[in-house]
Amino acid sequence: MIRGGKVGLRTRRDSDVPVFQAELYEDVVTRSRTDPRPWRPLPPDAAESPAAGAEPSDERAYFSVEELESQELAGQALLWGIDLHNRTAHLGITLLPAFRGRGLAADVLGVLCEYGFAVRGLQRLQVETLADNTPMIAAATRTGFTLEGTLRRSAWVYGSFVDEVVLGLLAEEWAPASLAGGDR
Repeated sequence: MIRGGKVGLRTRRDSDVPVFQAELYEDVVTRSRTDPRPWRPLPPDAAESPAAGAEPSDERAYFSVEELESQELAGQALLWGIDLHNRTAHLGITLLPAFRGRGLAADVLGVLCEYGFAVRGLQRLQVETLADNTPMIAAATRTGFTLEGTLRRSAWVYGSFVDEVVLGLLAEEWAPASLAGGDR
């Protein structure tokens, strides 16, 4: 487990899958805001289900988010689109509804940055989110990401096109929590 101040990122367990299926995947509106692929009814054991246990690969690293204080499953996180030639990757997080609004997102992003920069040796991490997702934009900014641009009407979200924003962080801009006075 890689630990932050409030959360830890650990391997996804079989027992996590039904929770992700019920609380994240079956929420069609929220799912359509977090995944560019159209929602389809899929059982959790379907190979293409995002809730299913993911096989490790060079291109993706899946994690379950655990709140350290309660030791409860709090959500999921991943590095995706890992490009080993250019040493870049994208970050994604989704917290379970009961854990939203607790200030965990910035810690999850910080731990993902630690994994991407310190463990994987990447040089750039990127977050794409909907322009109206102010909690995610605020969490990314607190973590050190810079707003780099807006992709106008680039995402089809439950019946309409919406803007996305791109935020980036370079390895030399990253301040590990242990060096910045944090808890890691």
